[in-house]
Amino acid sequence: MAALVDPIGEAAETLAPLIVVTGPTASGKTALALALAERFNGEIVSCDSVAVYRGMEIGTAKPTSAERSRVPHHLIDVLPPNAPCTAGDYSRLARAAVRDIAQRARLPIVAGGTGLYLRALLDGLFPAPPRREPLREKLRRRAQLRGPAHLHRILARLDPAAARLIHANDAPKVIRAIEVTLAARQPITRQWQQPRDPLTGFRVLRLGLNPPRAELYARIDRRAQAMFGPPRHGGGLLEESAQLVALYGRECRALTSLGYAQATALLRGEATREQAIAQAQQGHRNYAKRQLTWFRKDTAMHWLTGFGGDEEVARQACALVAQHLATR
Repeated sequence: MAALVDPIGEAAETLAPLIVVTGPTASGKTALALALAERFNGEIVSCDSVAVYRGMEIGTAKPTSAERSRVPHHLIDVLPPNAPCTAGDYSRLARAAVRDIAQRARLPIVAGGTGLYLRALLDGLFPAPPRREPLREKLRRRAQLRGPAHLHRILARLDPAAARLIHANDAPKVIRAIEVTLAARQPITRQWQQPRDPLTGFRVLRLGLNPPRAELYARIDRRAQAMFGPPRHGGGLLEESAQLVALYGRECRALTSLGYAQATALLRGEATREQAIAQAQQGHRNYAKRQLTWFRKDTAMHWLTGFGGDEEVARQACALVAQHLATR
């Protein structure tokens, strides 16, 4: 990366531009990221906690093969579904990716809606206490015996703020939050406020999509319905979930994510098709609400009213990116 000389004669690193495209699920982040990447010679770094896993296509609404052929994508399909991927793991991989993209004189565009992963990438993580495997195993057994909702209620007593941010079905994250809270003897959300290791060497432009709520929820409902509908990419969500269960087992963490959790419940006979679809729709609507709550805390976010595929939203985003690139 080139260096500038400041007025007192010391070399100063030139900050590379970095674009973030985020927002709630089904808001059109992929469409906007693709438009920006094609316009500004960019490459896309996914920021999705489930898209990192191979074989999980339908329930994650990953960019299609055709979309990925238009622009290079990173951190999609990099791990098997039974492999752990913590926020720290994601941060290390994503920081390496954005630096590689910038060093090749291309524009890194981070696109996705996993707020904790985005925070880990940009702001760094708090110094977490070491793992306590005996406690973790005890909590796992309790989740198996009494269900993930039981652990979520425990977390709600220990740290209500964390419970609002972590879905009750995401047992691994709930377990980790309880473990860290007990180990440090203070709520994990309070620990998040401790000094971190922020990303350096970049000027970051944050773009947030904020479609009208009723239209967003209608799109979420249609997408969830479609996942359980006609086959896509060789099979529907039920078929894909059945294949994943056969390969990795019912306890595979990735299968607790939205869509897959409802599909596997249907496969086990614990829900009807109508119930599974309705639960997936409600779960995704609740998730969208939590995402907006999370991202609205970012005072540096440039909010765009509409979906990522809207012509006016794309025009506004291109203008902001062009202005950002012109700033040194």
